[in-house]
Amino acid sequence: MPPLWQLALLLIYTMRRVACPRCGIVVEKVPWASGKNQLCDGFRLLLSRWARKLSWQETALSFGVSWADVYGSVQWVVDYGLKHRVLGNIRAIGIDEICVRVGRVFWTLIYQIDEHMIRLLWVGHDRTAQTLLRGLNSLGAEVCAGIRYVCSDMWKPYLRAVKSRLVGALHILDRFHIRQLLNKAVDEVRRIEARALAQAGLVPCLKKLRWALLKNRKNWTPKERRRMGELKHSGLASIRAFWLVTAFEHFWGYVSPTWAGKFLDGWCRKARRSRLKPLKKVAASLAKHRPVLLNYFRAKKAISGGVIEGLNNKVKVTFRKSYGFRTDKAREVALYHVLGKLPEPEVTHGFF
Repeated sequence: MPPLWQLALLLIYTMRRVACPRCGIVVEKVPWASGKNQLCDGFRLLLSRWARKLSWQETALSFGVSWADVYGSVQWVVDYGLKHRVLGNIRAIGIDEICVRVGRVFWTLIYQIDEHMIRLLWVGHDRTAQTLLRGLNSLGAEVCAGIRYVCSDMWKPYLRAVKSRLVGALHILDRFHIRQLLNKAVDEVRRIEARALAQAGLVPCLKKLRWALLKNRKNWTPKERRRMGELKHSGLASIRAFWLVTAFEHFWGYVSPTWAGKFLDGWCRKARRSRLKPLKKVAASLAKHRPVLLNYFRAKKAISGGVIEGLNNKVKVTFRKSYGFRTDKAREVALYHVLGKLPEPEVTHGFF
């Protein structure tokens, strides 16, 4: 037990064993502990709450217990929460993958992103269509039937799984990933052009302009603004790619899916005529996913991937706090514990 008033307090209680003629030998059930755990339930609940704020090792050192005690307490709370959580009234979900460790090991995460509830629903140890289908099936047929909006990136296995399982849902592509795709194309154009200028022995006019080409022009520093102004009419491929990508931001300002579709078609034509191979590739991808892109406007812009990116940042923080975890099970338990908003067990005695 935790110390009180700087005095160590220890309670030792030996549970009585009863020889029942019908049930055999049974052990007395006490209201403050469950199973064969050496810690009382109230203390285990206290450890699990502090484990959300601190790393598990820091929690163990602060309360004078072992790391295994903290892990067992958190797992007990998570198991109870997953068993007793309510999955009703889920209207919008977000789907994304997260890199777990070096070697391109990805997990699939399913979030609830409704206004009244934002939480982690499911964790899968891969990013295939079968993995996502397994996660959607775990939610139950009734929950899947009530889902109206799905937000994800353009990963093909996710698109296939959502199309086959969530027939009545409106699939919306994450705006953040579209912007990321365009920025990668601009950066690739810059790398190719900078390498060509260096091989030709010309002035490296693109040096130290990488981040200026990847950020919004409203966020340019005075030096970046001056240099970009000097190169505006230079005819460089990187500058043309930047302004073409900047023009695409007008797409998100439309309200009508019809007019947004007309703008998208016109932008894709310009990208195809730009002779910039990375942007032509992006334009082909956007044209291929045109119906799903326009679902953003059919949903009245109510669903955004910004919530998903915020949750992904919390996932990364949880992983950073969990350095030393040797099993994927421990990482999964930590994610549910921090992001799942799970109900906690009721205890007879607590430490508050």
